[in-house]
Amino acid sequence: MRRRVVVAEDEAVVRMGVRAILEEAGYEVVGEAADGEQCLEQVHLHDPDLVILDVRMPPPDGIEVARRLRDTSPRPVVFLTAFGDRDLLEAAAAAGAFGYVVKPVVGSELLAALELAWARWRELAEAREALETRKLVERAKGVLMRRLGLGEEEAYRLLQRRSRNLRRPMRDVAREVLAHDEVVSQRSPREPKGR
Repeated sequence: MRRRVVVAEDEAVVRMGVRAILEEAGYEVVGEAADGEQCLEQVHLHDPDLVILDVRMPPPDGIEVARRLRDTSPRPVVFLTAFGDRDLLEAAAAAGAFGYVVKPVVGSELLAALELAWARWRELAEAREALETRKLVERAKGVLMRRLGLGEEEAYRLLQRRSRNLRRPMRDVAREVLAHDEVVSQRSPREPKGR
């Protein structure tokens, strides 16, 4: 799959060089920006897989853009910087950076930083999904234990069996159990059972 990238760099020559490196490597540059506001617009418009940000560009700077993206539209961010000072790098990490490349940009370094950022992003996404699935399954087990009087292991096996029989992920089966429980719980006690 071709990864889609937005490049935000206030120096046009650097931006063009980064674009050339990316396109030659098979990335699709879906947007370019010369300042922070343009970058946010391009991300909103194109929904890229990755964002490359100059740390120091016209307001908002790269650190602030990364913070906003982290809070509203999370995705891996790799910084370009002419400065390697510790405070700046710590601020970038706190803003959610997945990597950085020191200018002048060397193609192999940029591509390595992007691949590492993408791999870390995927790992985190998988971990978040596994945690979410585990939480859903735990809640669904609790519903089955309460409603059917099952033990924890029996409730888990029931979810597994249903998942296997329907050929659907346990996450989806757990969601169905929880949705059904919510409907049943909201049903008025005076409502006849046949409706």
